[in-house]
Amino acid sequence: MTATLNRTSLPDDARGDSGVDDPNVDSAAFNSAGFDDAGFGAELDAIRAEVLGSLGAADAAYIRRLILTQRRLDMAGRAALLAGIFPPAWIAGTAMLGVAKILENMEIGHNVMHGQFDWMRDPEIHSTSWEWDNVCPSTQWKHTHNHMHHQWTNVRGMDRDIGYGVLRVDEDQPWHPAHLAQSLYFLALAALFEYGVGFHDVESDLNAGERITLDKVAPKIRETGRKIRSQVLKDYVAFPALSIPFGAPSVLASMTGAATANLMRNVWSFSVIFCGHFPDGVTYFDQADIDHESRGQWYRRQIMGSANFNSGRIMNVMSGNLNHQIEHHLFPDLPANRYVEIAPRVREICARYDIPYNSRSFVRQFGSVVRKVVRLSFPGS
Repeated sequence: MTATLNRTSLPDDARGDSGVDDPNVDSAAFNSAGFDDAGFGAELDAIRAEVLGSLGAADAAYIRRLILTQRRLDMAGRAALLAGIFPPAWIAGTAMLGVAKILENMEIGHNVMHGQFDWMRDPEIHSTSWEWDNVCPSTQWKHTHNHMHHQWTNVRGMDRDIGYGVLRVDEDQPWHPAHLAQSLYFLALAALFEYGVGFHDVESDLNAGERITLDKVAPKIRETGRKIRSQVLKDYVAFPALSIPFGAPSVLASMTGAATANLMRNVWSFSVIFCGHFPDGVTYFDQADIDHESRGQWYRRQIMGSANFNSGRIMNVMSGNLNHQIEHHLFPDLPANRYVEIAPRVREICARYDIPYNSRSFVRQFGSVVRKVVRLSFPGS
């Protein structure tokens, strides 16, 4: 098996609800004869090399400008919440803080930790040093996400992101009575998504199919606990304490504003990620499908295991450009702000090689996820 992680993504700027020709493609189609994997891989490699060769000052300015904007929004939101006893100030402060948290997690933290800006050699904007505004420690996230998920995308028994060990999203996954309540799990995971992500690495270890003792995962549990403590102290103690001179109502407004902003971030990031991984049309693979996998076949699996949703410029930024999930899975270490310019080329290549390119509206993609979660909660489906 030859799947390597350092591949860059190219985004999709296509419009319309073209979707895929067959929304129920299975892994059997993955092994069809006649696929020119060498030619396919070479064309995508050429796009990646072209983007890497063009990286420069404009890309560095983009991420630095975005970080500055995000930090200003964060501080402006928290400052407005000092006067949060007045409803307009609370709404404005919460909205700014929520947007700041979304930007930090989606377009900054996620992408920086993928190594998309390591080429800048800036020690403050580097995958080895960035710690995001999330209860999940960056080290654990990079293990389960960068290494496990992106390398083994949608491979049963290897990619722990298939349903996150909680939801049945694959028809070949055995049904269990606990799945009857998965619609409730779905809602709970949306509201508390950062905590699901925070303990996902531990959950992956415990369900890896090998004997894992508590003492082996205890360091990760303690690490996540420390990160949770620092996030709670920041959002619900330190910044609300600045409101003490304005009275208890102001302190409460600061705390509820931060809680609402975290909820906004959790629900939005959950929705974007689920649209990119679990809607109709994504393919799941068996481990036999990736035996002796070539580079071109790895690329094809990334495309067939991912999905895009159509959007404009604002949504590109607010989703961390993960509305271009296909391109992100092809090239996870390329700056996400470049996805939009290369997506049409990726789509055109897929059409020539007869590979389904799953792209629909956000509403259709998320709607299909909801239907799947409900349908697969019952036996016989």
